[in-house]
Amino acid sequence: MKKKDYPDEGEFVIGTVNKVQNYGAFVTLDEYPEREGFIHIAEIASGWVKRIRNHIKDKQKVVCKVMNIDPKKGHVDLSLKRVNDHQKRAKIKEWKNNKKATRLMNSLAEELKQSVEELYHEFGEKLIQKYGSLYEAFEETAYDPESLEQEGFLGIWIEPFKNNSSATKTQ
Repeated sequence: MKKKDYPDEGEFVIGTVNKVQNYGAFVTLDEYPEREGFIHIAEIASGWVKRIRNHIKDKQKVVCKVMNIDPKKGHVDLSLKRVNDHQKRAKIKEWKNNKKATRLMNSLAEELKQSVEELYHEFGEKLIQKYGSLYEAFEETAYDPESLEQEGFLGIWIEPFKNNSSATKTQ
């Protein structure tokens, strides 16, 4: 499913550190292709940061909070210190679940000989509206295979969806 071009202020994002400088770090936003953010040294950790590389390294995966966005300049300001452990764990879990759901949709598209975009248009968007995320739809179907029909969903995709959903139980 197509994501928007920029994250929202206050949103938590997953990123990969691609360059650490003495004044901050540049981070590729994994969920926003072609988008990069910047963590100023003041947003790396609480307190005084004498040596930034003691806190953050190249190629490190990080969970950051989006502080400010300037689409005209293409800037996304991020903070590492404003993310607590609970928020970090929740974001990582959400990110991993979304990746699993994407793999399951790719498998389903291959099985049905349709593009992933066609599947999103046909039923994916409606599942997200109903269940909150595609992963939650797969998970609910894994535990209650009749839930799709009970919610009024119809189509030739339902049985293959149920079969792919059973993969969420083992992951």
